[in-house]
Amino acid sequence: MSDDSSARIVAGLRTWIAQAPPGAQMPSNRALMARYGASPVTVQKAMRTLGALGLVESRPGVGTFVRAVRTARALDYGWQTGALGAPRARIPTLSTPLRSAAPDAIGLHAGYPDRTLLPERLVRTALTRAARSTAALVRSDAAGSPELRAWFATELAEATPAGGTPPAARDVLIVPGSQSGLSSIFRAIVGFGRPVLLESPTYWGAILAAAQAGVRAVPVPSGPDGPDPDELARAFEETGARLLYAQPNYANPTGAQWSRERAERVLDIVRARGAFLVEDDWAHDFGIDGAARPLAAHDEAGHVIYVRSLTKSVSPAVRVAGVIARGPVRDRILADRGAESMYVSDLLQAAALDVVTHPGWRTHLRHLGQQLRARRDLLVDSLAEHVPDAQLDHVPRGGLHLWARLPDGTDVDRLTRDCETDGVLIAPGTEWFPAEPSGPFVRLNYTGPDPERFPDGARVIGRALARQAPADRSAPRVQEPRG
Repeated sequence: MSDDSSARIVAGLRTWIAQAPPGAQMPSNRALMARYGASPVTVQKAMRTLGALGLVESRPGVGTFVRAVRTARALDYGWQTGALGAPRARIPTLSTPLRSAAPDAIGLHAGYPDRTLLPERLVRTALTRAARSTAALVRSDAAGSPELRAWFATELAEATPAGGTPPAARDVLIVPGSQSGLSSIFRAIVGFGRPVLLESPTYWGAILAAAQAGVRAVPVPSGPDGPDPDELARAFEETGARLLYAQPNYANPTGAQWSRERAERVLDIVRARGAFLVEDDWAHDFGIDGAARPLAAHDEAGHVIYVRSLTKSVSPAVRVAGVIARGPVRDRILADRGAESMYVSDLLQAAALDVVTHPGWRTHLRHLGQQLRARRDLLVDSLAEHVPDAQLDHVPRGGLHLWARLPDGTDVDRLTRDCETDGVLIAPGTEWFPAEPSGPFVRLNYTGPDPERFPDGARVIGRALARQAPADRSAPRVQEPRG
């Protein structure tokens, strides 16, 4: 049985335990197997989970019982207030996309694709082979596996125009996920208290990394075609910033893809300022109506620092990303990585390389694009039917999310709570703004589990939004056409 079956049993028994008196005997494993149609192994796993949560206790030879609640003496940790002092930056405990959903909930909030969209067979085989190799027993080079670095360099070289100088393997650093790479880049290049320019809205993890590094986030307005060039030039001039973080392809959360003209204008501004552009190509493998167009392929002077993650497209368990940086900036980033984590597991690097060089990888990506299109269109249609007041500025040509604007005056936090009460998890758009939000938005992931439930999720959102609507709300907004 699957992990989902075990979670379903745990959820059901937690409800039962909440109504049972302390010391009540739990149903036998045989009874639970019959009730849930589960195997003995799945039932035993569920009982171990309940035990780890402190909800039940096993008495050998007798059975399993609801654990009595013991009132513990309150401990005083007040001394830590003075020892810790005030934090340099307010960092949220857990961002919405990282929250776990109940087994029966409709999850539209997450930042990762469902496991059914991953190359599961390739990943399992690759991890098995890596575990049997010397990669399971050796320390990796600080910059990463030479073979994996060469793969990242070759992939970007394929997008480099004729006559250009492609990157080499020596320009590549392997990091444990793009989030880790962003933290090192901000620390190594920007420095504490200095400004970094961020598109607004932008990836919540970049905002978090900036806060953690102690750099000052400066928002630059960005729309379906990318950041406004005039606003970008003004921000560089006024702040003296030397780094811009951006997502030119299928941006998180908006799904925007820069036009070639916009990309050229942004690069011209960055070059004129003698600055760096961090290009986060996190959704490179998630094209639907086109392909990603890396800006780094058009820069050979070292202005663009290219971040390319495999975590979402290969597997969340394989946290591997490449950073391509030319010139002395590469050594600055490597020095920070060495101090932060020394190196990335060679086993994970070997598994990642195995997957992306397997002939089945390209076949998987072709099928993935078709699946993403069907899911995206289903969620778009569901919103048009059941949440007519939600406005999509555009339908993304790739990525994992829809970015929907709600009517002015919508209480997004209340909407999020109401939807969760009704079994639907959504992500409030406030987490994607470096400063104040420009309006009420929600981000909805169309790659979560059970896409057949998207219409049901949209109905819940529509009902929750309707409860906030004034009686004289105007006619529904017209949805943008696909494409």
